[in-house]
Amino acid sequence: MKSKSAILGAILLCTASLCAARTDPGQVVDSGSFGVFVGGKRVATETFSVHQAPTGSVAKSELKVDAGAGSQVSELEIGANGQLRRYEWHELSPGKGESVVVPNGEFLTERLTPAPGEKPFEQPFLVSASTSILDDYFFLHREILAWRYLASACTSKEGNFQCKTEKVQLGVLIPHQRTSMLVSVQYLSREKVTIAGVARELTKFSLNSEAGDWFIWLDDSLKLVRILIPAENTEVLRD
Repeated sequence: MKSKSAILGAILLCTASLCAARTDPGQVVDSGSFGVFVGGKRVATETFSVHQAPTGSVAKSELKVDAGAGSQVSELEIGANGQLRRYEWHELSPGKGESVVVPNGEFLTERLTPAPGEKPFEQPFLVSASTSILDDYFFLHREILAWRYLASACTSKEGNFQCKTEKVQLGVLIPHQRTSMLVSVQYLSREKVTIAGVARELTKFSLNSEAGDWFIWLDDSLKLVRILIPAENTEVLRD
């Protein structure tokens, strides 16, 4: 697998918290928006940003369903050691639910409030703080999971960027579903893909779990460009 110097430098200077190029304190690692398409029709937009500092990283997303059908936000805080500090999810409309995931001793605990006025309850998980958050609806979390995979399964030597050929299993927590599981990530190929009429050479990976099969494409800056979920006739594209 041959790639450009941008991807090589990013892996070589990868931090424990998020696999991205070394940056100045508080610098934006990635930002922008993803369009979510079902059957070729745009149904939602996720606006996101990832900030990195020496003490850790913060990833924020806001998902808006078209025609004002719903809105929700999330914020993921990861320490410089790669451990989860805090994850928050808030539904802004049509409901007002919220949840928070934090370390509790050696494991993680989720505190949920289904709606204003309802009594909060806690859900413990027997998973460590190194577990990745992969919540429903936020595609930025898939980019971060891909960065973790690159940091653990890929190397650079004499200009060649190489990943393990076998699948690598990573533990994830899905707060919205109140469950944890394993996701298998695998490098597939370098591939020419035409997006918005422009041909680009991207790196393709697969994400396989009990929830189904996903395919993702990263550019040479390690930024997520495309997601394809065949079983759901869904495509996600960076704007």
